[in-house]
Amino acid sequence: MSTNTAATQAAAPKKRNKTFIIILALFIIGGLWFGLTKYFHGQHHEETDDAQVEANISPVISKIPGYIKKLYVTDNQFVKKGDTLLVLDERDLQIVLSQTEAALGTAQSNYSAAQANSNAASKSINSTTAAVATANAQIETAKVNVWRATQDFQRYENLVKDHSVTQQQYEQALAAKQLAERQLQVLIDQKNQAATQTGVVSSQSNATAQQIGVAGSVIKQRQVDVENAKLNLSYTVITAHESGRVSKIPVQEGQYLQAGQSLFSIVLNSDKWVVANFKETQYNKMREGQKVTVHADAFPKHDFEAILSSFSPATGAKFALLPPDNASGNFVKVVQRLPVKIDFINKNDSLIQKLRPGMNVFVDVHLD
Repeated sequence: MSTNTAATQAAAPKKRNKTFIIILALFIIGGLWFGLTKYFHGQHHEETDDAQVEANISPVISKIPGYIKKLYVTDNQFVKKGDTLLVLDERDLQIVLSQTEAALGTAQSNYSAAQANSNAASKSINSTTAAVATANAQIETAKVNVWRATQDFQRYENLVKDHSVTQQQYEQALAAKQLAERQLQVLIDQKNQAATQTGVVSSQSNATAQQIGVAGSVIKQRQVDVENAKLNLSYTVITAHESGRVSKIPVQEGQYLQAGQSLFSIVLNSDKWVVANFKETQYNKMREGQKVTVHADAFPKHDFEAILSSFSPATGAKFALLPPDNASGNFVKVVQRLPVKIDFINKNDSLIQKLRPGMNVFVDVHLD
């Protein structure tokens, strides 16, 4: 009895040892298979989970200062291109537009007045020029009268010495000569005055012509002011530049906005892509055009087909607000990451539209 019990106790450990060996062998074979699978997979693939979905995000910016009169959108609302997002109070700008239009009217009136003055000056020049021409003709006639009176006087002067004519006739010839000379001098003075007047009127005409040029320039300036006022008035209505979904809206009606202030953003639906940050040690075999499989955390069972489209011209650290400077302080080597852009191939995939910028994805690049 004691002999059988001892034999049974000796056989039990041997049976347990065989089970342990079998289980250990299965673990070793499984680990070896898993390791070889990962090794061969790693020879033909590069993977990273440091990747996110990206999309074009358009900021909505106010080009002019003003108070918000009306908001037409809410958080996360979908808008189409051209939809009105908000309207600013336009009353101040409407007053500015009225002022610029009034200034334009005044400038146009000044231009018309300058043209009228120029026309009047031109007519005055013509009148004085005609007066000078008339004076020249009268002077020529007066010269003839002086010559004739002089000839008559000289004849009477010789005759009076012989007492062939009376003293009265001589004095009449002398008076006629002196009268003709004085009339000639008067006409010469009138001509000189007319010539002087012509110069004065010509100078006034030149000044008036310059005033027309100045008035024309003022009109152009006032027209620019009117167009600028109209443009600023149009900026009171802020519309969507592209179709997309509105982000959280932090502004409210009645709030004052500064020119250039970013109000909120619109995430455009036109395109989405992935930016994956690979280690620089993974960069060696990667090439543009290689096939990529993308898995999103939001849809873990779905394979997104993609393609490696481009590499960043510098590492992510170089685009940081405060890039590291290895030339100063103690140097510690850190493996850098290079951003890589990955584009989806099947644009008609409905799940792509459900992806949101910033979502985490897992990227597998096929190196073959």
